This record gives sequence, structure tokens and C-alpha cells, in this order.
Amino acid sequence: MSNPLLQLLILAGIAIFLILRLRNVLGTRGGFEPTKVETQENPRDRFEVIEGTANEVDHDILDHAEAGSPTAEALAAMKQAEPSFAVGEFLGGAKSAYEMILMAFEKGDLSEVRPFLDEPVAEAFQSVIDARAERGQTVEAQYLGTRETALASAEFDHSTGMAELSVRFVGELIAATRDADGKVIEGDPKAARKQRDIWTFARHMGENDPNWQLVATS
Repeated sequence: MSNPLLQLLILAGIAIFLILRLRNVLGTRGGFEPTKVETQENPRDRFEVIEGTANEVDHDILDHAEAGSPTAEALAAMKQAEPSFAVGEFLGGAKSAYEMILMAFEKGDLSEVRPFLDEPVAEAFQSVIDARAERGQTVEAQYLGTRETALASAEFDHSTGMAELSVRFVGELIAATRDADGKVIEGDPKAARKQRDIWTFARHMGENDPNWQLVATS
């Protein structure tokens, strides 16, 4: 056998050997070959929020009313009529108004809080104050603080824009009523008592006057 033919056979053998080795390594689906995954034409962003859910959550409402309740729907309507309205801010103002009005009533002078009282409420408060004065009675009162301020209910009239918010208060104060001779006839000048009320405030939403008026007490 000539040398060129022998070399050719050797090279052919080497080539066959290499092909078989490569086939053993690359010709199967073993190892770390990734599996092909079909992709969507328009994949969602990983953190995309589904329309109509989180974007519509208003915690200013849901912190004070059950979702889907008439109160929550009324509050949402108020916000639509007046976007700057906030339930939390309203309750903060109502708490201050409660203390001011309650103490003005106990002390028998409504002059400073009169703008915050609806006419029938002002008349009812004043009638009690006048009756005390006619009997020579005086009231000693000290306000210790508001222990609870919570939204009880809400109503909104779409036709008039009138909003009504009822708030539950629990106040703590020391109060005693004395007769003309100075004798205590009601309360205790040394003991605190809790005062529980539900007051309703009203206002036309969207108007320039930001003041709410007390329209009902219970």
C-alpha cells in the first residue's frame, strides 16, 4: 500500500472518530440546554395593574366606610362634586367644632359658634340656656378631651348638592349645674363623665363657603 493511500485512510479514520465524539456530545437534549418557551405577542408588564381595581381605591373613603355601602357611595359623590373634599380632614374639623360648640352650650354663650349652627339647632340650644338663666342656674364645665370621633353615616343629594355627614363623638368632661343658691343639682364638680353624641353636619358641596353647619343632634 502506497504512503499517500495509507495517509488518506488514517485521516478518514480520524475524521470518523471525531464525528462520532461530537455526535455523542451535541446530538442529544441533555445538559443545560434551555427549553423553548412560546412568548405572547403582547406580554403584560410584570407589575401592570389591571384596570378598574387598585387605581380606583380611595383609602380616604375606605378608612371610614365599608366599600360599596351607601355611605361610601355618598362620600364618592361628594368628592366628585368637590375634588378637594377629604373625609379625614372633615373629621378633624368636626372634632374641634364638637368641643367648641359643646363648651359654648355648657357655658351659656353661643356667640362665637353661632355661624356653625343651623337655625333650628341654635334656637334649641338657646332655649335651654335661657331656661337655665330664668331659674338662676349656672354650669361649671371643664372639657377633658374627645375620646372618639367616627363617621356614622353620609348622604348626598345630587339634585341640590347638599351633603350631610353624621359623626359619632365620645367626649369626656367635668360638668355640674348649680341652682341660685350654689347647690349642685346636676352632675359632679369633681368627677368626669362621658358625653356620647351623634351630630349631623351639612353643606352644599362646590360652594365657596367652606363652613359646615350643625343641623341635627342626638
